[in-house]
Formats: sequence, C-alpha cells, structure tokens
Amino acid sequence: MAREFEAVGVVGLGTMGAGIAEVFARNGLRVLGVEQDEAGLVRARGHLESSTSRAQARGKLTEDEAKALLDRIILTTDLRDLADVDLVIEAVPERLDLKAGIFAQVDKICRPDVVLASNTSSLSVTELSVRTGRPGRVVGMHFFNPAPVQQLVELVRTVVTDQDVLDDMTAFARKIGKVPVVIGDRAGFIANALLFGYLNHAAKMFEERYASREDIDASMRFGCGYPMGPLALLDLIGLDTAYEILMTMYHQSRNLMHVPTPVFKQMITAGLLGRKTGRGFYTYEKPDSHKVVDDAHTPKSGEAAEEQVRTVRTVGVVGTGTMATGIVEVLAKAGLDVVVRGRSEGKNEAALTALRRSLDKAVVRGRLSEDARDEAFGRVRATTAFEEMAECDLVIEAVAEELDVKRAVFGTLDEVCKPGAILATTTSSLPVIECAAATSRPGDVVGLHFFNPAPVMKLVEVVSTISTAPEVAATARALCATLGKHGVSCGDRAGFIVNALLFPYLNDAVKMLEAHYASADDIDSAMKTGCALPMGPFELLDVVGLDVSLAIERTLYQEFRVAGYAPAPLLEHLVTAGRLGRKTGQGFRDYSAR
Repeated sequence: MAREFEAVGVVGLGTMGAGIAEVFARNGLRVLGVEQDEAGLVRARGHLESSTSRAQARGKLTEDEAKALLDRIILTTDLRDLADVDLVIEAVPERLDLKAGIFAQVDKICRPDVVLASNTSSLSVTELSVRTGRPGRVVGMHFFNPAPVQQLVELVRTVVTDQDVLDDMTAFARKIGKVPVVIGDRAGFIANALLFGYLNHAAKMFEERYASREDIDASMRFGCGYPMGPLALLDLIGLDTAYEILMTMYHQSRNLMHVPTPVFKQMITAGLLGRKTGRGFYTYEKPDSHKVVDDAHTPKSGEAAEEQVRTVRTVGVVGTGTMATGIVEVLAKAGLDVVVRGRSEGKNEAALTALRRSLDKAVVRGRLSEDARDEAFGRVRATTAFEEMAECDLVIEAVAEELDVKRAVFGTLDEVCKPGAILATTTSSLPVIECAAATSRPGDVVGLHFFNPAPVMKLVEVVSTISTAPEVAATARALCATLGKHGVSCGDRAGFIVNALLFPYLNDAVKMLEAHYASADDIDSAMKTGCALPMGPFELLDVVGLDVSLAIERTLYQEFRVAGYAPAPLLEHLVTAGRLGRKTGQGFRDYSAR
C-alpha cells in the first residue's frame, strides 16, 4: 500500500520552489516552505500571490480557493521546522555543494522514513544521496517551469533507490496531477539532455551571426510549431542556469555539443542573464518582465524598403510534385500570375487537378470564396517548355533533391530567362551556390526554402550565397511578405536554420533510445509534456521519414564534421531494414495494425 504524504517541506522558494509549493497546496497538502532569510520569504510570498492572482484572473481558481491554498503554506527560515513532514524536496540553485549541504542537515532533522527529493535538472542525484544516512530514500523529482502548469515530472532513481520509495513517489506524482517518467541518474535526464544541446547550438548560431535572434526564434516557432524560440527560452531559463546545466552535462558526457558556447560566459559576466535581469538575448521592460522592448539590435520597420526591390508580377515554378503544387497555390492566391513547367502533359494535368482539389477544399472550409478560387486557378497556366518562362520575373525550382538535376534546370533557366530575372531553389539541404554556379548570373540566385505543406506552413528560409546580390535577397523577402509568409534570412550552409537545429536534437533522441536510457514512448512524452513540443522526436522522425532524416543528418555531418552530428547507428540500421516510418508502416513504431 502506497504511503500517504500529508505534509511536505520545500526548501528554496524561488520561482521554481514557490511553484512546487503551490502545486502541493493546490492538492490539499500542508506545505512548509523554507528560505534562508526574511528577504527570501518576502520574495516567496510575492511569487505565490502573483501566481494565484493570475490563476484567479484566468478563472482557474476562485478567490476562496486561492485564500485556502495560501493558508496551507507556512513559510519559515528554520530547517528544524521540517521535523514533522513526510517528504522534503529541495529547489535551491544548481550547486552540488549547496544541495548536498541541505540534504545533510535535513537528514539529521527528519524521521528515518521521510523521503528526500531533489528538483535538480542536471546534477547527480547519487552524489546527493550518499551525503545522507538514507541513500535508498533519496530520489530526483524534477518539475518543469512553471510547475503549476507543466505536467511532466522526471522521477530519477539512483542505483540504491529503494523500489518501494520509487513506487510511492510515482503514485504521489500522479495523485498531484502530474505525468511521471521514471529514469536513471544521468546528467540532463531526458528533457534537458535533449533540450540543452539544441539551445546551445542556437546560441552558437547567434554568436556566429549566421542569423539574427529574431530569425532564429521565428524559424523554430513557425517551422516546427515550437511554443518559444530557443533564444527567448534561454532568456526565460536564465543564461547562468543554462551555463551550469551545460557544464554539468559536458563533465559527464564529454560531448563537445554540451560545451557552452563562449557567448554564455560573456553575457553572464556582463550581467545579461535573461528576463530576471531585464536583459539577455532580448531586452525586457523591467527585470522579471516577459514583455520584450526594442533595443539597438531590433530590426527597424521599413528596413527592407531602404534596399532596392525588383518588381515581381509573374512567377515560374519548375516541378509538379507536392511542394511545387503547394507553392503554385500560394502564389496564385496572392494575385501573382504563375507559369508551371512539368516534364509531360500528364504531369501538368495531375498538378492542375491537385491544385483545383486543394482550392476546392479551401472553399469548403470557408477559407476562400468561390470567386477567389476561380480567379486563383485562372492565373495558372502549365507548359512543358522552359521557353514559356522567358518573361517571368522570378522562377522557383522545385524538382527532385538531386544536385545534378537542379544544376541542369538552372543552366537551362539561365539561357531562357530574361536579364534581371531571379532564379530561386527550394532545396532543403543542397548548397545553393552549386545551383548559382551553373548559371552566368550567380548574383541573381537565391534559396527560397518553403516548408511542407506550403499553403499551410508560414515559414520560408531566404538563403543568400556569397554571390547573392542584396536587392535579390530583399526581393525574396518582399515576396514572402506578399505571400503572407514569414521570411527569415540566413547563409548558404547545410541545414540552414531549422534543419541545422532540429536534426541534431532528433539524432540525440535516437542515441538515447539506443543506449536503453528510456523508451521511445517516455522520450516522446517527456518532450511533449515537459517542453510543450507539438510532437515527440520519434513521432516526428516517423512522419518525416527515416530515410529523409538520415540523408539530412549525413549532410550535416559531412559539412560540419562534428562527432555529435554523426547519424546514430540505430537510425542507419532501421533504414537498411526498410523501416522508414509511417510511409512503410514501420519505423520506430509499428503502424501496420493501426
């Protein structure tokens, strides 16, 4: 029979500790909160009152419920007041000596049967447990921020944790409305081990000035559906906290992808810690505010207008596949005339039929009027001759992802298109400069990487090579705005922004599964529940296709030669076995019986 926890102690009442105390009190538990001094208690009361006030404003709590909740929380500065609690969880800053010292003191104060839990997100729970006289009753209980909202709790077992303690804590986590995932004691656990490599890579991308902070964050929000961009998330976490977590992970993993990029140390030294200090990657209205305000790095409105932009009225699209047809639809609905070039009349007819079907669906769903549908369809004409694109202002190549094929298309377009016409490629992984080199107009060549399905996905990566003329890139961004898309600017290197950040994270998830640290279901659950991602890594890999994912990861590794980018052997084996994901019925999961 699971033990009952009626009184819980929380040591450390910063943002996270206060949130954990609120979770316990919301579930009817008596809570004893401990801070080091009166100033800490004042801050803790402020956190609790602010959080419950927001919950009242959103209709989550009534005034009486909020009062009862706060009445169940007793605040103190004396650890000895924890003598009669049933469970103690520490939520002090991520310093091993500090946490170990608290555990050593609490161990002497509490009854022998009391469970001690750490909210650490990266430190060794085993190290903490051996500083007590009850190592079998010590576990990790890692909540996610904000604790009252986020459902995931990582329960961390050590090699000496008693099974009955683990069972009791799992039942307790469910009782307070959380989703527990039980894992072993390794730096970063599941969520942080996958999350912080991605965040570190984004900070490095910013440091290298590969893309602006706004474009990096927008890419992951609009391209992957993430709730926050990586740099905004680092500001929320705190750059000092992120640095400590990365260092802890690196000391254990020796993975160079976990070495904090130098910009962290520079910003920490300058006091730019994120929201809590009012400045980090972004500038905030005041310390602890979520409201971003303009600063010297904020793009000025109308900045693009200062650059010369070429007129684009007629656009050519080479290709008749799913991506090409989606781009044609987006262009036509935006009022542009479109010329589609297919390899045969049959492929052209199929593309026009698919276009008509998609436009009809938009009408049925109330997103398009019948007149607008007919006007859009009337703006599109198909041809098998490249010569029909002679008068296009811009041509978008959307053929197979094979360099030789794309270079041949660009060579032909260079011959038939008028001077000043812009040539764009939709490649997601090949070097744009290779396409440009096949022409006599490399300054007029740019990457326009749409995301699938093009009519739905808002993001377009505008990729400039070392030869792309500024007005060509400006014209491409202006076209994105005309189409209602969010254009982000980046240089011509493997993965651009989205794939360069996304696929190393997916690869790390495969390596975690391969090491038998956690199951695919637990890893997916941790990333969806703990990080609010729309899909877990294995769900996403099966949707993208394991063969496509492997090809992208190989491209990234070949370009950057970072050991951590080398595709996980498990992924290569699944592709060799023909388990490519949903399209073959089997990938990381079996879909054949569904």
